[in-house]
Amino acid sequence: MWSDPDVTRYIRGRPQTGEEVWARMMRYAGMWALVGTGFWAVEEKLSGKYIGEVGVMDARRDMSPPFIDEPEIGWSLMPSAQGQGFAREAVTAAIAWAEAKLDPPVLVCIISPDNQPSLRLASRLGFRERLQTTYHDEPTIQLERRRPKRTDPA
Repeated sequence: MWSDPDVTRYIRGRPQTGEEVWARMMRYAGMWALVGTGFWAVEEKLSGKYIGEVGVMDARRDMSPPFIDEPEIGWSLMPSAQGQGFAREAVTAAIAWAEAKLDPPVLVCIISPDNQPSLRLASRLGFRERLQTTYHDEPTIQLERRRPKRTDPA
């Protein structure tokens, strides 16, 4: 997936090498072991075919301003799986997991301003633009999803 130019055009702008994909997989495993968050494989239910990934991470990105102690949601799907509702289902499940396990007041994500499908999905799932910045010298939008305030029944 990460060597497909259609997948990577908004994420670093170029296909990844086998070495870079291996490092990504090791980073994913390390996140689960060290901080208790990470990525899940997304599979099509009918075929069991791998179609992408979704996850919750503590990426500690070198960006300004940083988002420290705010879990980041990320997703990416194979081109053949895009536009079919798989991303919405998977990201919704990741949000529910993060809210149940981590109970954060806010979740964040970053998306290229050119990635209109992901921006539309983020908006449908309650993410709102926080600010526009750069990441690895590329324009990037930081988005956030705030949990509604809980009220105690009277």
